[in-house]
Amino acid sequence: MTYSVEIYRGNHLESTHQAHIAVVNYKGELLYSHGDPYRLTFPRSSMKPFQAIPLIETGTADFFNYHNADISVSCASHSGEPFHRSRVSDILARIGLQENDLQCGTHIPRDHDSYIKLIKSGKELTPLYSNCSGKHSGMLATAVKMGEDYESYREPNHPVQRRIMKAISETCNIPEEKIQISVDGCGVPVHRLPLYNAALGFSRLAAHTTIDDSRRQETLKRIKEAMTEYPEMVAGTDRFDTDLMRTFKGKIVAKAGAEGVQCLGVSEEGIGIAIKMEDGNARACSAVTLEVLKQLGIGDKLIMQSLENYINPPVLNMRKDKIGVIKPVFKLNGGTKGQVPCPSY
Repeated sequence: MTYSVEIYRGNHLESTHQAHIAVVNYKGELLYSHGDPYRLTFPRSSMKPFQAIPLIETGTADFFNYHNADISVSCASHSGEPFHRSRVSDILARIGLQENDLQCGTHIPRDHDSYIKLIKSGKELTPLYSNCSGKHSGMLATAVKMGEDYESYREPNHPVQRRIMKAISETCNIPEEKIQISVDGCGVPVHRLPLYNAALGFSRLAAHTTIDDSRRQETLKRIKEAMTEYPEMVAGTDRFDTDLMRTFKGKIVAKAGAEGVQCLGVSEEGIGIAIKMEDGNARACSAVTLEVLKQLGIGDKLIMQSLENYINPPVLNMRKDKIGVIKPVFKLNGGTKGQVPCPSY
């Protein structure tokens, strides 16, 4: 049996992972693949850039004087660092709501220093620390701007969520009735669609001029520019999405998702890439992503050197000694020119 990724402890193979990969251009052509490029997948937080579309197109972002950093944090799975929390707090103040109006729940932030300081202060975790607080602040802002009930903004039939469903359907080119929904970790609807369609959406996010609707072109351009101008808002310090976008200097827009999902768009080539680890383990996502870029000839030697820690991530023990390595071992297959119909249609 062949696998996509091998995990070594010392010189010995210990574990393996299987990846599914779709590489799609803005025309809808499946250029390359590995595994099942049509695997039905919850892209999870990788959909956040598309969930931010109504924030722009309802006029909410302009009405509440959104800075590009505000738009970027609305697309984020952030680490809960001080600059993330202050940005979301400022958004809430502008829309006239409080921290407890966020319905994303609480969890320990990825930023360890912030959590230690919180414990020492004797204070409780709040939704502001949630990696999804930026997304939820954008949903609340849209409900307030549109004069809608903001207390029920999480419900699938709320206008906020219906607009998001429509935006994902249009941008990823999949009928709404074909998108299945469940509940995401932060309590809002999460959308299930073929990996191919997620990749297509990211190709359009990266190469926004390729979509027919001029308003959607401008929206996608604004979201992409916000994310690439303020990549630290999308993830945080020593995070793959942030470092990838910063290193490629606007050429790549990237967003990870839970359960081993990584999506990105490459502007100059007009392509989208969607990756799903079959077992949901994200530890190999960066290595798989950079191997895809390498096989596509995207990124020079200097860029790859600066991302070296993500290419073959080390396996560490509790002493932080390197005792193994994560190695991608797959080869992309050529796709089929022309839009490939998804089997679920």
